[in-house]
Parts: sequence; structure tokens; C-alpha cells
Amino acid sequence: MADAPQDPAVTPDANDGDGAGKRRVDSSDAPVAGGGKRARKDKKRRSFWREIPILIVVALLLSFLLQTFIARVYLIPSESMEPTLHGCPGCTGDRIVVEKISYRFGDPQPGDVIVFKGPDSWSAGYTSKRSSNVLVRGAQELGSVVGVVPPDENDLVKRVIATGGQTVECCDDQGRVLVDGKPLDEPYIKMDFPFIPGVQTCDTAVKSGRCFGPVTVPEGNLWVMGDNRSNSSDSRFHVSDELQGTIPIDNVIGKATFIVLPPSRWGKISSPDIQQQ
Repeated sequence: MADAPQDPAVTPDANDGDGAGKRRVDSSDAPVAGGGKRARKDKKRRSFWREIPILIVVALLLSFLLQTFIARVYLIPSESMEPTLHGCPGCTGDRIVVEKISYRFGDPQPGDVIVFKGPDSWSAGYTSKRSSNVLVRGAQELGSVVGVVPPDENDLVKRVIATGGQTVECCDDQGRVLVDGKPLDEPYIKMDFPFIPGVQTCDTAVKSGRCFGPVTVPEGNLWVMGDNRSNSSDSRFHVSDELQGTIPIDNVIGKATFIVLPPSRWGKISSPDIQQQ
């Protein structure tokens, strides 16, 4: 707060007819009406502009902490998780909240939808989204740190089908995925390769595109698949790599829990107990 206006300086006036004992107020130093209020406003305005950089730094720090340790929003770029999650090149894909707390206290479970960093063998066709301009690239890297720009890595979203020690394969006589010999309950599947008993199965000359395995998942790893089985490059297409198509649990970023955009798609992402049978 500005100091209260001070009394103007007073000096004896030798020309005052009433004598030297009189005092004269210099009119040029007299307080101007409203001067104190204006000074306070000016000081508040300067204080506001000085606080802006501090507020920006605090906001960026909070964003970094939130998105590093609590949750982050991701954009769905492809159709591999249709109809659970919508996405396609050039369209408005779903934006999902991926929370990072659950898996600090436990491992992903069958039925969970997860976001994970693709192993090296999954990133053969990945192209960096960073600019070739040094300044722009630097801004992108900074934005990634605080969570306003996607990280420069091959982050993928799939559903957990089997965990360490389990054996997964397809198919039974109804075209269903089996884990430890038992068929999964997967109500979310709307699109899959044809499977026609007696015509196109895993035993016919022309096999169904559903068929794979059996594969035993190594401990500490996961077998993951997209809900859009006919259009998802997932564990099935990497069985020849060093991890047999599985991904390390350490690569998991978090659990997809909620669709926040667009408003028409707002809602919870389910994690059904697919191995209940």
C-alpha cells in the first residue's frame, strides 16, 4: 500500500506582512485530489505484471507434476480400438485420461485398456513428430516436459489379454481367443477377421486371420490386442520378435479410464473381467 500523503514543507516567508512568525504553504506542493488512490492503483498494476511470470512458472510446474505422476490426456490417432475408442487420421479422435496411480500399487489386469511405450521392434514404422527447426524442436521438447505436447515416442493403446505365465492362443471352434485353454468373454469386439466353421478356421487350407499361438507370456510381460481385431497391429503381429509379441510391464505408462472429448463421447472406459469363464 502507498504511504499516506505527507504534509508539504513549510518555510518562513520574509515578505509576509504578518511577520516571520507566519507560515506559508507552497501551492505547488499541495496534495492533488485523488493522488493517493491513483498511486495505489499504479502500484497494484505494476505488482500484477511482476507476478505474471511467477504464475506461469507455477502453472507449468504443477502441469509437469500432474502429468508425470498422476494422469495425462492422450489423443487416439487410429481405429485399432474401435468401437471402444474412436480415432482415425485427419478426424477428431477421442481424448482419454490415462491415470498413473493404479499401477504403482499393482500390475495391469486382463481387460484393462492401457497406454504403453512400444518396444523397439514395434516402432519400425514410427516417424518422429518433432520439427527439423532447432527452435521449434526445442519448444516442442519443453512442451512435452510440461505435458502440453505429446512425447516423442511410440505410445500405443491396447487391451490386456493375458499376463505373465498364461498361455494365449486363437481359436476355439467358435473363433474365440483362449487363455489357459478357456475362452474369453469379449463383448467389446465388433470387428474381426472371418471365422466360418468348416470353411475358414484354424484347420482349413485357407486359415482365418484370427488364428495365432499358442504363446506363453513371460513373467513380467503382457499380451495385448486391439478391440478392432481386423485392424490392429498388436501382439499377434510381433510373435517373431525377442519378446514373442509381448510387452514389458515396465513399458506401461498408465490405465485408460475416461473419455473427456468430444462431449458426445464423454464417459468411463470399462475394464471387464474377460477371464471370468
